[in-house]
Amino acid sequence: MKQILVFIGLIVLGNTVWAQQPGYEIKVTFKPFKNQYIYLGYYNGKQLPIKDSVKLNEQSEAVFKGSEALGGGIYYIGYPSRDRFFEFLLDKNQHFSIIADTMDIDNKKFINSPDNDLFVSYQKNMSEKGRARSALTNRLATVKTPADSAAIHKSINYIDSGIAVYRKQLITQNPESFLSLFLRMMSEPEPPANPIAPGKPGYDSLFAYHYVKNHYWDGLNFWDDRLSRTPSVLFEDRVDKYFKTLVYYHPDSVNKEIDHMMSYAAASEEMTKTLLLKFVNRYIRQQYMWEDAVFVHLYEKYFANTNYTWLNEQGRKTITERAYSLMANIMGKPAENMVLPDKNNKKIELYQVKAPYTMVIFYDPQCGHCKEVIPKIDSAYQASLRAGGLQIYAVAKEADGTRNDWLAFVEKNGLQGWTNVFYSKAEEKSRTDNGIPGYSQLYDIQSFPTIYLLDKEKRIVAKKLAWDQMISILEQRKKTDKP
Repeated sequence: MKQILVFIGLIVLGNTVWAQQPGYEIKVTFKPFKNQYIYLGYYNGKQLPIKDSVKLNEQSEAVFKGSEALGGGIYYIGYPSRDRFFEFLLDKNQHFSIIADTMDIDNKKFINSPDNDLFVSYQKNMSEKGRARSALTNRLATVKTPADSAAIHKSINYIDSGIAVYRKQLITQNPESFLSLFLRMMSEPEPPANPIAPGKPGYDSLFAYHYVKNHYWDGLNFWDDRLSRTPSVLFEDRVDKYFKTLVYYHPDSVNKEIDHMMSYAAASEEMTKTLLLKFVNRYIRQQYMWEDAVFVHLYEKYFANTNYTWLNEQGRKTITERAYSLMANIMGKPAENMVLPDKNNKKIELYQVKAPYTMVIFYDPQCGHCKEVIPKIDSAYQASLRAGGLQIYAVAKEADGTRNDWLAFVEKNGLQGWTNVFYSKAEEKSRTDNGIPGYSQLYDIQSFPTIYLLDKEKRIVAKKLAWDQMISILEQRKKTDKP
């Protein structure tokens, strides 16, 4: 179902809710539809689950009714065609009526729902101000003098200031209303002036950052499951922004923030589900190398020993397998040793390679991209990297090609000074048949070539980057190495 109507600044927050009367009963008059089904659903991030359906009578009337109260949030009434809907707020009072007509859907009416009455009034006010602001913005393209432009900008700022004042008044006058809650959610803390002047004792040059971070979640409770029934552009994007702009980019910092949120969300099964799925989907494919430790932390703390009713077996299997693929190759940890045969079938251990830095390359001799990349790495290696102390442990993994293809590849491309070893399908099968993780799992090989950079102690310095990025990291590391 696609969204047709978009509200400006829509969010629902607050404390855990209880229905004032048992269950829910929402009477709907929805013209001009007759003898057709309409649908009651809610936002769940990017999803729009349907909670209930009911058939309209000849008078275009129907009643959604249930013995158990619904969780508060942003709900919608879906058209019979399921291609559009209109939204409304659901909180403590779950016994009210809605009168709507597709010919004038923006002027739907609510009976016995003060929250929605207040929200409709807010929407109309914002719509008026929005039209006025758009008209002024359009005029900017036609003005010819700086004075006219300044006057229009002044008018726009006046409207913006009026909106801010209006919202603050609504919050002050209706502190317990649903509207006040999502207005608080829409806003972010504005740091005051630094109370301590530069050069004075106690001055904090990061005062504004610390203020915003410390107050970012003021008034918002992670145990409130209404947060889970909102569009992703609101709550989930707010979470994303927090981690992107206010949390230090390091696994310890990220894990600490996740654990803090989850400690409060534990009071709500729905919020536990929302946040865990949010974090799993964010970190299952890492944007930064160090995020492997975040995903492993999520698995070990929240999934390894806990079964959730909302997580099916396939989902659990996916999370578990991904975690196990990352556990052995976490940034900063020692890489797993490998023992593989060279062209003379002599077993060569990775840890036998003694060098300040070792580049481990997994590739397939028949891989088109490998045929392009490997010679480039060798050119850089022969030109300077080899003399600089780098060693290469190159693992040709049997996939489409054979051992003979590997030998031919090495001979064709030279690869002098490399430690060239072969990882056969038989070796991989032997390990897995005996309950030993294969090197493909231990190094999380999902594509070719996959490159790791290890330090003198074989700790992982970098992984899964393009070869030229690896070389850049190597050069930076060498500059900062102690003699």
